[in-house]
Amino acid sequence: MSGTTERGIEGRATVFLSYARADQAAARKLADALEESGLSVWWDTLIEGGAAFAKTIEASLERCDAVVVIWSPTSVVSDWVLDEAARGRELRKLVPVTLDGTLPPLGFRQYHSVDVSGWHGRSDAPEIVAIARGVAAVAGRAAPQPAPPRVAPSKLSRRGLLIGGAGGLIAAGLYAWQRGLFATRWQLNDNSVAVLPFKNLSGDPNQEYFSDGLSEELRATLARNLKLQVMAQASAAKFRARSDDAVTIASKLAVAYLLDGTVRRSGDVVRITADLIDGKSGFSRWSQTFDRSMHDIFAVQSEIATTVAAALAATMAPDEQPGVGSADALAAAGGTRSVEAYDAYLRGRALYELSADETSERSALAQFDAAIAADPNFAPAHAARARSLTAIANQYGKVGQFEQLYAAAIDSAQRAIAVAPDLADAYSTLGFTLFQGRLDARAARVPFERSRELGAGEATVLARYAQFSARTGRDQEAVESMQRALVLDRLNPLIHRAAGAVEYAARRYADSIRPVREGLAMNPRMSRAHAAIGDALLMLGRYGEALAEYKVEPSGDFGLTGVAIVERKRGNAKSARAAFDALVASEGDRVLYQQAQVLAQWGEPDAALERLQRARQIGDSGLIYARNDPLLDPLRGRPEFRRLLQSLGFA
Repeated sequence: MSGTTERGIEGRATVFLSYARADQAAARKLADALEESGLSVWWDTLIEGGAAFAKTIEASLERCDAVVVIWSPTSVVSDWVLDEAARGRELRKLVPVTLDGTLPPLGFRQYHSVDVSGWHGRSDAPEIVAIARGVAAVAGRAAPQPAPPRVAPSKLSRRGLLIGGAGGLIAAGLYAWQRGLFATRWQLNDNSVAVLPFKNLSGDPNQEYFSDGLSEELRATLARNLKLQVMAQASAAKFRARSDDAVTIASKLAVAYLLDGTVRRSGDVVRITADLIDGKSGFSRWSQTFDRSMHDIFAVQSEIATTVAAALAATMAPDEQPGVGSADALAAAGGTRSVEAYDAYLRGRALYELSADETSERSALAQFDAAIAADPNFAPAHAARARSLTAIANQYGKVGQFEQLYAAAIDSAQRAIAVAPDLADAYSTLGFTLFQGRLDARAARVPFERSRELGAGEATVLARYAQFSARTGRDQEAVESMQRALVLDRLNPLIHRAAGAVEYAARRYADSIRPVREGLAMNPRMSRAHAAIGDALLMLGRYGEALAEYKVEPSGDFGLTGVAIVERKRGNAKSARAAFDALVASEGDRVLYQQAQVLAQWGEPDAALERLQRARQIGDSGLIYARNDPLLDPLRGRPEFRRLLQSLGFA
């Protein structure tokens, strides 16, 4: 049976709840919790008397934002539930839930199911949060915001005070970088431009993924013109709300021009309005409206990009770019003329950028698979699939799954290169996966070098190359590429954290702290940043300050690793052992590399080497740090350690 009658509230994502009649009590409990979490739930107990049952169900199923299907021993053999789940899958809005760990039926096992077998009924429980994020992911919306709990003034909790403090930190950090206190010392030139997220004028919030994706694809097209300096997506996206005027936005981004625009999509027709704005005066330099079929979308991107380049007096030489809108141009970018493939690709991009949880990551992968199924020669979709598989392996893969996931990622990246031999992102993705996934620094070098040649205008490509260079001992290449990445993505906190990592790898510990602090000022909740600062302070012998950083690190494994090391150095052996035991108990073999770091610093080289050898066997990606990780210095004289480095492709 299923969820159906609307009790929708304006602005809320709508959920169609599919379940077996025998599970009605559990379904009611789940429906109530999802409502409290900020969703609007339809289900069959609310159908009005006299309504045509099957027609009401069908209409609600088609209109909803997401289909939440509850798998149980009863529902997996229910024709009703199987039909509803199949339709949800066809509409690409399926969010599966397993009531008691029941395995989904064949045809649905590739979709990650949220397990609610241990759920105790709270609407703010991790299980409900995961379902809500899954709904947001397939609907292309922001995650719902539940109503805040009521707290009596006399019982204001310490948690409330801490949340207030975090809000103050966010506001203070935002003010700091808006005032220019964290600006880099490199400046963009007169041919610099930022592509702002185009506004969605379709009248349907669910089309945001399309306007956002089109903006990013246009930015990527412009970035291939090496005579332009194009601001990266992450920095430009901070001005989505347009609360500042054009001159202020251009100043904060340190660009000479802004490319703004709108997108209105209706069926197979799309209207794009593009406006090139002078960042000094705020006046429009050039404006044009394009009415095109979706089949011509890549030609429109190329046409806009070339017109912008001409307006900036930086047109490319004939041998640097194929003709506008030509078949050669499309092939060079690895594009597609399939509307279905392009739409699925943009949906996948939106889900991948959301990076909320395993559900959203696997939903992104499913969209990339759909894009490839519609057009097997769509190179960006193959590259995106490779990144998606790598992210799933890194964040959610279990011991024993790494090899299969990384092998699939490598195959996808290689396919992207075969289709589009000049696609920088494909080479960068292949290098990243070979290095971090297959742990083969030697094999990764060739695609990384090619990515740098082709992607000199892409901040993400440059940052990946810089980190690879830093970890393989090529400091000059690392610094040069990271400086360029900072120019192109100055408001992206992750780029600043990566800049700190480059300095740390070169053992410039004091210099590594500043860029990470700058990143934290932009995003106080960024993971691994406090631990990175703690590592630098540890190497500088400032143990008390290091401990304070480790204790506020949101990523538990990195925080516990640091605490275990620094507490031993401070003479607190009991606290050090407690942190190490907590690390092992919570993460097990997923953190063998971190265990080796601790044991090496504790003066237990044999135990540390044993952990590293096991880490090598299971493919622990932490090993990419081994060549110049100062925490492993006590092992560098051991022949076993030298052999390990050789097996990883480090010269």
